Amino acid sequence: MKTSLAWLNSYLDKPITADEAEPLLTSVGFPFDGRDGLTLSTGATDTLLDVEVTSNRGDCLSHLGLAREVVAASERSLIPPAIELPSDTGPAGTPGVSELTSVEFNEPQLCPLYTARVITGVKIGPSPKWLIERVEGAGLRSVNNVVDITNFVLLEQGQPLHAFDMTKLAGRKIVVRRAKGGERFIAIDGTKHELREKMLVIADAEKPVAVAGVMGGQDSEVTETTTDILLESAIFEPLSVRSTSRALKLASDSSFRFERGVDPLGVDRASRRAAQLIVELAGGTLADGVIRIGEDEPAAAKVSMRISRCKALLGIDLNADQICDSLARLGLSPQAADDKVTCAIPTFRMDLKREVDLIEEVGRLFGYDNLSVNARLELEVRPKQTDITARQELGRVLAAHGYHETITPSLLTETHAATFCPDSLKPMALAGETRRKDKFLRPSLLPSLLNCRKHNQDRGNDEVRLFEVAGTWGDQEGKTNQVTSFATLTDAHDPHEGFRNARGAIEELTETLGGEAASKTLVFEPVEDARYQPAAKVMLLGEERGRIGVLCDTLQNQFGLQAPVVLMEVDYVPFAANFPPKRTVGDLPRFPGIERDLSIIVDEAITWRQVERCVENAAPQMLEDVQFLTIFRGKQIGKGKKSLSLRMRFRNPDATLRHDEVDPQVNAVVEKLKQGVGAELRG
Repeated sequence: MKTSLAWLNSYLDKPITADEAEPLLTSVGFPFDGRDGLTLSTGATDTLLDVEVTSNRGDCLSHLGLAREVVAASERSLIPPAIELPSDTGPAGTPGVSELTSVEFNEPQLCPLYTARVITGVKIGPSPKWLIERVEGAGLRSVNNVVDITNFVLLEQGQPLHAFDMTKLAGRKIVVRRAKGGERFIAIDGTKHELREKMLVIADAEKPVAVAGVMGGQDSEVTETTTDILLESAIFEPLSVRSTSRALKLASDSSFRFERGVDPLGVDRASRRAAQLIVELAGGTLADGVIRIGEDEPAAAKVSMRISRCKALLGIDLNADQICDSLARLGLSPQAADDKVTCAIPTFRMDLKREVDLIEEVGRLFGYDNLSVNARLELEVRPKQTDITARQELGRVLAAHGYHETITPSLLTETHAATFCPDSLKPMALAGETRRKDKFLRPSLLPSLLNCRKHNQDRGNDEVRLFEVAGTWGDQEGKTNQVTSFATLTDAHDPHEGFRNARGAIEELTETLGGEAASKTLVFEPVEDARYQPAAKVMLLGEERGRIGVLCDTLQNQFGLQAPVVLMEVDYVPFAANFPPKRTVGDLPRFPGIERDLSIIVDEAITWRQVERCVENAAPQMLEDVQFLTIFRGKQIGKGKKSLSLRMRFRNPDATLRHDEVDPQVNAVVEKLKQGVGAELRG
């Protein structure tokens, strides 16, 4: 910020030199970019200080703001300007402000507060010497008394203002609205612009007369013929000002401040200050009252800080009195009780919101150079967080199965969101987004994986396996339902093999994350689902956690995939809930086991789970494990039939097992299979 040293000193009880100001302001976070001596048009001399102000300190983009910092850092006192509106607002019967103009307020979100005052009968002319010196001392050009006053108040208070020539406003009114597509605007600097629909403008009854928060227009600027003035003081939403300024390539001192936020209580104060000076220097009559539309004046927020936390974070031993003294110099009215200091935050300090912000203020005034630096750092060793370790284990298991992790966008088109949205939810769209197609938060990870698969296909990548763990969202009876989902995609030129591979991956993952107890509850049950052919419910601990299946031909074509894929999506949290799992460890077997393979012919509809249950129901005494081997289909098996092979392992923990001990148990299993699933032994 360009700062006049003479102007800065006018608010201090003891003047400060440039040599004193540079190290003092630098020590409290406002480094100097340089300084220049000035000889003004009045013949006076001044020093222009170029002070760097961080984006979170919009309150210091003014001479009063920097004066407050000098006062806090140097034991000086602040001398604020006296603001008194003229007591004489004209003879009896003189119209009030509401009779002279009106404000139509259509965009409270983009303009939280708008105020207007009217001054009639002004005389535009050159500014007095002192005002010229103030404006030129800050690096601006003197224009005329009214324009100079609005610039003066901006540089003094940090609140941008704008003065309109009332006689040039169609309907003598102000309309706060968005621009209409194609509207044209000529700024005060002579540049021509075509406005976009989302841009906020200040208009009269017919056309835009200013781009809100950025710059006024030529059509309503104050000139030597102006007699009546409408004085605007407002708050404009920072993001709106920033995006409009960038889009139009139009910047100003006003937009620079609005982009960083202005003091809500400073709006009326700056308006009164400007009205006072205009009447003093340009004459005229101030209409009674002010038009104020929007938010009420806010109360000071309360923020607390622990003294112990302040000491720990800064590494210095400060007592409550020292801390309160530092905060009091900043105007924070600190109150100490036990280990806590509570401050009333002035509205211009929008950067103070948390405990750590107050601690930073204490450190700033104590002096960063005075903070001790330890030669050694102490590190506290802590175990890894279980949720992070579980995610790492998930990635390790799936990488071993040939999967690659993806990180895909969280937005989908409405078609893709609706296709994979769970029955109990509705897709959620981004609020206020009208142009983009992919504006729906994804209720499922599967469309993202399918789009990723298509991207790989277009680049010639084959045999792709993908997985992702991420959030999904849906609307459940008006409330947001957010779930952390886990999904996989597997290329499946042979759908049956692809299905088994995906199932094997989730089985190993379940055992890794939840242990043997969890893996025993993992069950796959057939289900009808139009998106898959076939499909199964993934059951864990007796509840459905997701689904697995081969993508149907219709959706395969919709996503432009040339080969079938197997998809699986489950709720991730139940699978990782018991991580790390408790495992039981025993001695290695002392005696060898015996393995027996069976090939049985069953109906096509019979599932492996049904076969597995028959084996379990036979309850072979020495059975240690049963495993699926393969499936065969062919003419020799018969239509509607399949050959399913399984392997059973038997073991006696106390002695060597003999084949004649195993044969009765195998026969019992065969009988159970015949009764339970109509199995026939394949010769």
